[in-house]
Amino acid sequence: MGDYKNEKTSDLGASDTGPVVLEEDGNSSIQTAETLLRLIPVGLCVAALVLMIKDSEDNEYGSLSYSNITAFRFLVQVNGILAGYSLLSAAFTAVPRPMTMPRAWTFFLLDQVSTYLILAAGAVATEVAFLAYKGDVAVTWSEACGTYGHFCRQATTSIIITFLVVICYILLSLISSYRLFSKFDAPAGYRNKGIEIVDFEMNRVDS
Repeated sequence: MGDYKNEKTSDLGASDTGPVVLEEDGNSSIQTAETLLRLIPVGLCVAALVLMIKDSEDNEYGSLSYSNITAFRFLVQVNGILAGYSLLSAAFTAVPRPMTMPRAWTFFLLDQVSTYLILAAGAVATEVAFLAYKGDVAVTWSEACGTYGHFCRQATTSIIITFLVVICYILLSLISSYRLFSKFDAPAGYRNKGIEIVDFEMNRVDS
């Protein structure tokens, strides 16, 4: 057991901000994949954003624009936020540097938030697009895509691109989770609490 612990912590250093993991050559491929997965969403987010912003249609029935639909405005805003975050995080991860625990936690939390945010934006926009195609008699929502076909097709393309971003961020969340929980131990307080719970359960069984 002691040998395993030494092996796990042999690549840890110390810094003012906590333990440091010294990057090894075997992690270079993971770093390259992570950098690419952070760069790809930049283009995808911008593409989805531009398509949605330019999505409008005028005909004899009136005009319809993405700005008339709250879910589509939300999609544009989230894609803009993630485009900026993806670019900044890609620039950070592209430069090899030791990974400290605060940095690992920061990437883990930001990647998790970004994943749920873009997933929520895509899901809400998908629901609105579905109603635009199919309508809903129960709430007297008539379908609109028969009248605004171009608008619906362009919105659907933007939503599909957004879900490609979701896939990238799911993979990024897995990478940041692996890096955090495989390289760093849980805080001492949490480890002690875990031991206390196990001891309590064992004592209950014995009694």
